[in-house]
Amino acid sequence: MAAADPSSFASPACCLTRHLHLRCRVDFGARALRGAAAFTLRAEREALRCLVLDTKDLQVFKVTVNGQDAKFAFGEKHKFKGTPLEITLPFELRRGQEAIIEISFESSPQSSALQWFTPEQTSGKKHPFLFSQCQATHCRAILPCQDTPAVKLTYYAEVSVPKELVALMSANRDGEMPDPEDSSRKIYRFRQNVPIPCYLIALVVGALESRQIGPRTLVWAEKELVDKSAYEFAETEAMLQTAEDLAGPYVWGQYDLLVLPPSFPYGGMENPCLTFVTPTLLAGDRSLSNVIAHEISHSWTGNLVTNKTWEHFWLNEGHTVYLERRIGGRLFGEQFRHFQALGGWRELQNTIKTLGDTNPITNLVPDLSDIDLDAAYSSVPYEKGFALLFHLEQLLGGPDVFMGFLKAYIQQFAYKSVGTDEWKKFLYSYFKDKVDILDKVDWNSWMHAPGMPPVKPTYDMTLANACVALSQRWIKAKESDLGSFSLADLKGMSSHQLIEFLGQLLLEAPLPVSHVKRMQQVYDFNAITNSEIRFRWLRLCIQSKWEEAIPLALKMATDQGRMKFTRPLFRDLYNFDKSRDLTVKTFLEHRACMHPVTSMLVGKDLKQDQ
Repeated sequence: MAAADPSSFASPACCLTRHLHLRCRVDFGARALRGAAAFTLRAEREALRCLVLDTKDLQVFKVTVNGQDAKFAFGEKHKFKGTPLEITLPFELRRGQEAIIEISFESSPQSSALQWFTPEQTSGKKHPFLFSQCQATHCRAILPCQDTPAVKLTYYAEVSVPKELVALMSANRDGEMPDPEDSSRKIYRFRQNVPIPCYLIALVVGALESRQIGPRTLVWAEKELVDKSAYEFAETEAMLQTAEDLAGPYVWGQYDLLVLPPSFPYGGMENPCLTFVTPTLLAGDRSLSNVIAHEISHSWTGNLVTNKTWEHFWLNEGHTVYLERRIGGRLFGEQFRHFQALGGWRELQNTIKTLGDTNPITNLVPDLSDIDLDAAYSSVPYEKGFALLFHLEQLLGGPDVFMGFLKAYIQQFAYKSVGTDEWKKFLYSYFKDKVDILDKVDWNSWMHAPGMPPVKPTYDMTLANACVALSQRWIKAKESDLGSFSLADLKGMSSHQLIEFLGQLLLEAPLPVSHVKRMQQVYDFNAITNSEIRFRWLRLCIQSKWEEAIPLALKMATDQGRMKFTRPLFRDLYNFDKSRDLTVKTFLEHRACMHPVTSMLVGKDLKQDQ
């Protein structure tokens, strides 16, 4: 049975929750979800009399088992894991026997899984808005559950919301009806028939509109952004078809996209049937759509085959980045795939520079006992995981041979949760004629050593050479050379190459302020709205201590809340003596409007822990 999950109190070895029937009411006034969660529970051992569920800041009013009242008590509260809920069954369950356990609960207004918006904080300014983010361990802040990816369940939900709003979940829509208890509300119904871990349960409520952009895809957003979003994500069906061709059939039915308010803390979240994305992807030229390819890929790696515990997060993310880049390679050419892969290697260098190359959190398989997963989150499982798979692809016979393995791995472990040892065992059995090659891989360094990987894969440099050459010119330029730069330097460079050029500069010592001023004069980077370019440009300016960039960097750090941008900008501003006080002041002014996880982490970065 599954090894214990250090991030959860639940014990799947005793019993498994197999299905959830959720009825709840979204109360914007109280900022709470109130309702009943009925789980179908299966005993995994003889004489089961008690079970433990994860909760965080929840109230629990009543528990019944097959309709009979059951005793329950909260255990000791943990600083970030929440509080175990211990339930005593009114009768014994034999191994394999099922029961329905129903829990009446209410979430806290401070729930770390939910962000509530007043009407003024939305684009439309008329209606409130709510979204959830459960990954990694925040589903327990919405409802009591076995909040570990080792456990998968199907769900059916009925959600009551004010009737002028739309509710969506990570499931297929199953109709709506007036709320019989309140004529000002209506009930939306949802069905998820594919078993998922609790972190993929998701809910959004707001004044949402949709546009059809493919045979199985609607894009949802507030009215102000919906047409722009429909244009930006028009390639979704092509990406879905490419993914199916690579990885096998798409089993989830619908694939919708939801564009969230700017405070959404991630680039995207792979909630089944309804990918959540940040509005920072709306570049106007579809250039940031690789995030969509990434979330689509999770439909196979992550959602269908799931990491057993969060120590094995690289199985979700490394394989998903690998698939995402294979989709990009099919659509935009193999040189583009290599270029994206090289950008990922540089992203990994950047992360390890920030975290430190002896930091155990940079292990591919880290020890997470007593580690807050939000604080440990980084690009390591994504890019170190991808680098391992890319290295294996090059050792074992190229992209098509390795894709054969990945497809077989998905078939083998579909609907299950898996750990690194099972993955490796399957790799060895799939490539049983190449065991001698596999045995030469330094598995221990790849998996269990901090810092950069022991081997750097080989990258096609065609698209990167121009970026490297231009960044080197700037790094080596003396004051007297600054006149030699002109807008012509960027001729023929794509936005992807501009991102790479700035990324190269960020790995080096900061440029003299005269250089960044000249760069602004000739390239006018301040006028670029593409979020990935703007983010790197503003970091470069602040690291070079250019005071004129302070208000622009503060604006970007607070106009959106994607942690990939917000945290590094805040950190750079805090490290610049001229902007430190203003940075802290700005953070404190904006803190109440930030997503709870973002606010907690930026607070730590700026030494403003509450």
